Amino acid sequence: MQTTEKVTGIILKAEPIGEYDKRVVILTGEKGKIAAFAKGARLKNSRLLAATNPFCFGTFTLFHGRSSYSITEAEISNFFAVLREDYEAAFYGMYFLEVMDYYTHENIDEKKMLNLLYQSLKAVSHPSYENQLVRYIFEIKALVLNGEYPGVPERAGERWSETCLYTLDYIANTSIEKLYNFTVSSEVIAELATICAVFRHRFIDKAFKGQEILDSL
Repeated sequence: MQTTEKVTGIILKAEPIGEYDKRVVILTGEKGKIAAFAKGARLKNSRLLAATNPFCFGTFTLFHGRSSYSITEAEISNFFAVLREDYEAAFYGMYFLEVMDYYTHENIDEKKMLNLLYQSLKAVSHPSYENQLVRYIFEIKALVLNGEYPGVPERAGERWSETCLYTLDYIANTSIEKLYNFTVSSEVIAELATICAVFRHRFIDKAFKGQEILDSL
């Protein structure tokens, strides 16, 4: 008898397989990052056609075969449609997906990482938020959740501003749901950019395509 289970997650990436199928990577709260096949998902009349694209957030029904998962149903509650219309926001969103693909693993409780990704995608989808600030909050909080946040780095020749130090403390210690409820000056955003560049050099050993695009904007 075939058994299925439901997971809640966000599609991190999708690629074509064969003539009609897709292979997707989903960040789930229950099983961490998993790969799954969606048979027939590239057919025009497939119920999985729209549900197996990057950014899709919802509930996925999985069948666990001998060596892989297959998606049998999907109920999408947020397609993040804005990210398909706003190119700059989309670049930020794709970068967030890349970072989560790098950080997360299978069979690990990734509920907090999933929540961070969801809230960050919501933030860049909203026109009132400063996308650069969202990026740096995301990068710092991801380090915190991954247990790698080293605290405030040293700054040669001068000190970080008090506002910057307060912002770092707030990001590190506040709940994910309250991360994106403040703004700071362009000077503080510049300080955060410097700090995040230090962190990326220290803790991330690969280049992201999305980072290259964002750095060129």
